[in-house]
Amino acid sequence: MTVTGVQKDATALTMTITAELDASPERVWQLWADPRQLERWWGPPTYPATFTRHALQPGSRVEYHMTGPEGDQPHGYWDILETDPPHRLVFRDGFADDKGIPDDALPRTEGRVTIEPIGEGRTRMSIESHFPSLEALEQLVAMGMEQGITEAVGQIDAILAEGER
Repeated sequence: MTVTGVQKDATALTMTITAELDASPERVWQLWADPRQLERWWGPPTYPATFTRHALQPGSRVEYHMTGPEGDQPHGYWDILETDPPHRLVFRDGFADDKGIPDDALPRTEGRVTIEPIGEGRTRMSIESHFPSLEALEQLVAMGMEQGITEAVGQIDAILAEGER
């Protein structure tokens, strides 16, 4: 499996998932930069994502929804804060209604993606989520965030095995 670890730090209010991938940083970046590739792994297998708006420039917004096995469609968005292709992506991650309006009843996080070469054509990718409070961390973990992101990232190997795109 791709995922090498998940660490929750209640003091720092973070959860970090780390994966080691058989691909260059440039290829791993494409998993984020190409919305059709992102759809293939963002979200656990039972909740595949559909990206309806996608631009990774600072100041832009990414919008998506996931479709559950019962047909439910939770919506989400990222406000892009920083990019440094192919090494770094920082975004504010939140839930939204079906019109893309942020849902203030659920906490927002800040996602920090780091992509770095580790030698022999391999890359380490970490996705660090920063929570506004311990309560927010606990709430999102209780909603299945840890399992969901682990299953989502676990789908990347199959995409990479298909070769360059």
